[in-house]
Amino acid sequence: MARKEECKCPDGLPGWLATFADLMSLLLTFFVLLLSFSNQDVQKFKDMLGSIKEAFGVQVQRKQADYIAFSPTRYERKDIKLDKDTKVLLGMVLKLKAVLDEDEFLKKNVEVTSDDNGVLIRVSSGVMFDPGGAVLKPKAYPILNEVIKILKENNFDLVVRGHTDDRPVRSKKFPSNWELSAARAAAAVRYIIQKGGINPSRIKAVGYADTRPLVPNTSEANRALNRRVEFYFHRPQVESW
Repeated sequence: MARKEECKCPDGLPGWLATFADLMSLLLTFFVLLLSFSNQDVQKFKDMLGSIKEAFGVQVQRKQADYIAFSPTRYERKDIKLDKDTKVLLGMVLKLKAVLDEDEFLKKNVEVTSDDNGVLIRVSSGVMFDPGGAVLKPKAYPILNEVIKILKENNFDLVVRGHTDDRPVRSKKFPSNWELSAARAAAAVRYIIQKGGINPSRIKAVGYADTRPLVPNTSEANRALNRRVEFYFHRPQVESW
């Protein structure tokens, strides 16, 4: 009986399989590109915030303080979306930091921070007032003029907050730190309204005395930090004290 010849298959894979493998590789590359494009905006935003923080010193991330608690800002959240108001707030911070960088004195005595609803300018009381007094010093005028400029250029309201340290006031004019802190806030508001022509309904003056210290009143350096005047710009629809 004759022996059947064995079937001889060609060496290597069939041609169609090579074409199929190329197609799978192209599809994989295509989906990898789509994934990278979908994450591009998030990464750009993170890089932008990092650059701003390092170059301008904007306080985007904060540790929870023992004396004043700050809620996380929208700049810290992963699900961040930059709306129009947020862009305006971020632009305000950058402009203010640029102004401060041009003046070494202001840079040492003025601080700019931000939160979900607004921008805060924190000024040492020694820059604006003499110890125990509530009469504006000439050095306060450039700061207040910048406050007026911000109010004119942006649709934000303003709360001016006066703060003191814990040492009692010994003055006939100011029986306690409550009167002193409120008088300092009122003096700043009066200048802003009179010199800037700002609608009084957009501004509030508040005195906190020594009830909101930034740091413990355990040293002269710490007390100097707690003696301050704050200018908080916020959205009109947000009630903030």
